Amino acid sequence: MDHPLIADVNWLQQARDGDPEAFEAVVEAYQVPVYNLCYRMLSDRNLAEDAAQETFLRAYRKLDRYDERRSPRTWILSIAAHHCIDLLRRRRLLGFQPIDDMEIPSSHPSPEATLIRREAEAEIAQLLEGLAPEERAVITLRYWYDLSIEEIGEAVGMSSSAVRTRLYRARRALADRMQAGEHSPSRRGAANEPQAI
Repeated sequence: MDHPLIADVNWLQQARDGDPEAFEAVVEAYQVPVYNLCYRMLSDRNLAEDAAQETFLRAYRKLDRYDERRSPRTWILSIAAHHCIDLLRRRRLLGFQPIDDMEIPSSHPSPEATLIRREAEAEIAQLLEGLAPEERAVITLRYWYDLSIEEIGEAVGMSSSAVRTRLYRARRALADRMQAGEHSPSRRGAANEPQAI
């Protein structure tokens, strides 16, 4: 059986050569991570669904520019991150910052676990709302997708030192907001999640 990374590269190569089923396999492999990234960044279910669809549309259009030396996961997540950053910048210009109930797909959770997860996700969403779009992107890619500093830099078009600076600022801003009490005391454990990582 192929290593997932090798299989993904092969799918992208085949899709670039005109095989529609190969690109469908790429979408199948990355639809949940892409949707979740969009949800983390946009905090709105409908916007996240639209952004995920747009991500794959953009990936399909850019197949001829895909570099096989690059991780398919990082490449696709970078397209999603850039699109979400653009959307966030537009929303900030319009003064529009909706917070939706986070509903990220997961495997067969219990009703109690689902409730706890939704409360935690809503808390995290509120904390992330105060970050600049680029800071939200680097925090999400680092702590929810476990990308390295170098991979994040590649994904969002920053140097490694710029990524470290953004991460530091974002962590400090999150810690300051939490310390200032910008979260529910009854859900302190959930709100502490971003700071503890």
